[in-house]
Amino acid sequence: MKVNKTKVASVLMISTLLVAVGCSSKSESANPSSSAATPTSSAVGAASPKEYLTPITISWAAGDNNPLWDDMQSEVGKLITEKTGISIKAQFPVGGVDVDIFALMVASNEYPDMVSAKGSVGKLKDAGALIDLAPLIEEHAPNIKKVYSEYMKRLRWSNDDHGIYVLPSAGVNNKYFEANSGFVLQHAVLKELGYPQIKTVKDYENALKAYYDKHKTTADGQPIIPLSLNAGEWQILITTTNPAVATTGAPDEGEFYIDPQTYEAKFHYLRPEEKEYFRWLNHMHDIGLLDPESFVQKYDQYRAKVASGRVLGLIDADWDYANEEAVLKKEGKFDQTYAHFPVTLNETYKRLDFQDFGYLAGTGISITKSAKDPIRVIKFLDFLASDEGQVLVNWGIEGKHYKVENGKRVIPDDILTMKINDNQNFKKTTGVDMYRFGPSYGDGVKDPTGNYYTTVFPEQIEKEYTQADRETLAAYNIKNFKDLYPSEQEFPVRPWGAAWNMNFETGSEANVLFQKCEDIMKKRIPEAIMVNPDQFDAVWDKFMKDLDKAGVNKLNEEFTKMVKDRVKLWNQ
Repeated sequence: MKVNKTKVASVLMISTLLVAVGCSSKSESANPSSSAATPTSSAVGAASPKEYLTPITISWAAGDNNPLWDDMQSEVGKLITEKTGISIKAQFPVGGVDVDIFALMVASNEYPDMVSAKGSVGKLKDAGALIDLAPLIEEHAPNIKKVYSEYMKRLRWSNDDHGIYVLPSAGVNNKYFEANSGFVLQHAVLKELGYPQIKTVKDYENALKAYYDKHKTTADGQPIIPLSLNAGEWQILITTTNPAVATTGAPDEGEFYIDPQTYEAKFHYLRPEEKEYFRWLNHMHDIGLLDPESFVQKYDQYRAKVASGRVLGLIDADWDYANEEAVLKKEGKFDQTYAHFPVTLNETYKRLDFQDFGYLAGTGISITKSAKDPIRVIKFLDFLASDEGQVLVNWGIEGKHYKVENGKRVIPDDILTMKINDNQNFKKTTGVDMYRFGPSYGDGVKDPTGNYYTTVFPEQIEKEYTQADRETLAAYNIKNFKDLYPSEQEFPVRPWGAAWNMNFETGSEANVLFQKCEDIMKKRIPEAIMVNPDQFDAVWDKFMKDLDKAGVNKLNEEFTKMVKDRVKLWNQ
């Protein structure tokens, strides 16, 4: 599914410890709010005059863990501070979940200047912690208005409250050039098996079994794991339950399925076809192809397994294991990185990974009532949204991270090699792609010079393929793994966007019902997968009865109303 790191509004529920990191650079800077600046040679649409500001540090709490955060001491980070006078003291959770950070803030009524609250944004809004950004945008943020353009109305909070409390971080007018979800297999597996057809779960199972029957350990003696799921924490939704939807021909709506004609919503586990997907996982567990630690392992344990190169297959979004794949590349284990396939339960289904949902407003960055200087904060975000800022955060610094040849931005070979083979170090030292937490243009959007704002476009993607990628692509006679997936042209645009970024009102009946149903799911799904096959139906029947008793039908009614309200809000 084509959802990135901004997921998942309904799923974050695990306790965490906090890690706070920060910096206090004192360099002077230019005001990012004015349009009277002279662009530098590397910038288009530079946003700031040479009016120096008093340096300040602003605090920011994010719902995703970011082990690569650079304290704004990277090359790009330092330049941003130089141009804006802003340093950031950042706070992240351990384990990649956000609920406890923001619950603690609400309880204490103490907030940082900025928050990227993900699924907890409703809790902060209900507590009165977030300020309405509409007046600030109107007066101080022309670049933010330019980025969101015709989608500004999608930033409105609700039909009853047209205030803007979140600046979505999803790229505007984004085009999806790559497959970043589905079922993945190591290139080594595909190569040894002669690049077999991988269309259904049975095809996938057969490939894993055929390779595992011959190889029980890696070249360095580690035990091979055919398939592992990152299901011991909240990512169970990404690696275990979302695939039940995707493999049975429905789009990713978080924990719901929405009828595209009537907008009627239901807890997606009620779909009978999904039962058969979980039956297949039960079968995989029974025959020893599914990692028995899948439902108890912590994220760090999952990541370590993937980074070791001993996991043959994953069912995951690439953002969940990208750093570990980068480790494999750095170590030269290119054959142990992964190829993507649009696997379905059987050939009667078609995956909707690339169905267009329009501009997906929702999760992003907010300014809180505790902000010491909201105008400086919005001007900082406005600089990042400017053409100059967008080139800086996506491409880096001209002469260091890219050059211009015949009017086109080009990444030099040595920088590209580092980006491909040592991506973590590249990102941390350069700061490239570190600061895309606010308003931004999407992949495939061009700036006034005719160059792409981001480095994700077909020609660049091809340059970044490894030899293992190229061999696999050639074997399947494709240029990009996306070529294996149904095209976005085959499906209508979803008028409600994507339901996974719809927030329940804190303390509402719907929210209570949802948490009850989620708790039941987290108990019954692992149980159904790990029981003996002859007990699967009995466990599933208990699951359905538990949901009915918990009030799932009332939950469906409430979420249906939310979907219809969203359609009205975005289209009135």
